[in-house]
Amino acid sequence: MRTRFTTLLLALALSGCASIARARGPNVDLPSGDARRVAVMAVVDSALGHINSGDLIALSDLMLPEAQFFPAREQTGRGGTYTVRTMAAQRAAGKRAPIIERGYDATVRVAGTIASVWMPYDLWAEGKWSHCGIDLLTLVQVGSTWRIANFTYTVEQPPACRMHPDGVPAGYKAPPK
Repeated sequence: MRTRFTTLLLALALSGCASIARARGPNVDLPSGDARRVAVMAVVDSALGHINSGDLIALSDLMLPEAQFFPAREQTGRGGTYTVRTMAAQRAAGKRAPIIERGYDATVRVAGTIASVWMPYDLWAEGKWSHCGIDLLTLVQVGSTWRIANFTYTVEQPPACRMHPDGVPAGYKAPPK
């Protein structure tokens, strides 16, 4: 009887340790003050800054040489389609017109030297609403630096996605209702 009781206590203790490990592991959104989250989001925020300024060369500097972009679009009656752009193609594009892409409510997960960021966004161009969707970035830590390995994003319209919680950016027109 005592052996079964000891075995039960050990099993409960180990399951508690496993729960704690899972809670701190890669399947949990990192809290805002976590140093790993801060480092990963610094790269993501920098990428959005370069996207917004139209500086695709600076954006490509944040990427691994083998990195790729995967824009995914829904097409009525045809399902989803996607295109692929390499880091080299991104770099060759150089500059384009500035836009406003705003990410929010990011979920950040880190396991060792890989990280993922799932983040809703909205995008404004030429003075008006363009689209919204999800940015999904995979980053790899090379030495002490995080680099973008993959940048996949959806291109959608409400109600599939929504505008940034801050509302319409200054100087832009609200979308028609």
